[in-house]
Amino acid sequence: MLKRLRSLREKKYRRAEGLFLAEGLRICTEALDAGWVPHVLVFAEGKADHPLVQRLVQATVSGGGTVIETSAELLSGVTGKDNPQAVAAAYAPRVLALADLTPGPRTLVAERLRDPGNLGTLLRACDATAASALVLVDESTDPTSPEAVRASMGASFTVPCVHATTDELLAWKAGHGTQLIGAALDPRATDYRAASYEAPALLLLGNEAQGLPEALKAACDQLVIMPMRGKADSLNVAMAGTLMLYEALYRQEGCSA
Repeated sequence: MLKRLRSLREKKYRRAEGLFLAEGLRICTEALDAGWVPHVLVFAEGKADHPLVQRLVQATVSGGGTVIETSAELLSGVTGKDNPQAVAAAYAPRVLALADLTPGPRTLVAERLRDPGNLGTLLRACDATAASALVLVDESTDPTSPEAVRASMGASFTVPCVHATTDELLAWKAGHGTQLIGAALDPRATDYRAASYEAPALLLLGNEAQGLPEALKAACDQLVIMPMRGKADSLNVAMAGTLMLYEALYRQEGCSA
């Protein structure tokens, strides 16, 4: 069983098993609070009396899952981290389509996102700003990778994350009457603080290396840019997305946090 869990670090085995891995007592507890029950729970020897571990064990057993107590060394082998966590768990992903979602005031959209750390950080920012979902457009990195789940700090379990094609996104936008606001290095773009974030708003980010393609730029109702005062010409995509989410939150709700 531990070998099966270890294999979940690779995408092909996650697909084959229909499971993905999360690690850490805090993240697994927050997942349980959000209604996610582990299919398999592994915890380190000496942790059985911890009240949160006991709660996870009870939930896993009640849900028909498997519980394994093992050494910290073997648990570290499952997660692939030198500093072993007390707990790791395998979950079945919840498969959603874009058609299953209704836009909230703020929905984040990322096109051809490549870095799982950026994906997890964006999920975390979505959770922090109560965004309704993260939509991954076209070929993007896997949101169930251990790196993405780890970077999300639990937001993988609280923020819906769906895949869509560009055509599906634009049809969904038209069907729900949302505006599309794209971040782009483009002479037509205005300061992101000057944009209108009237709800419902889709906040669109481009690929880390190439930015937004012309077809998506043309589909945007507004193009925005973050002012750069130093030598760098752009921000990391996760930083840019976080700024847009908080600006939209502030403009829509009239609050600063």
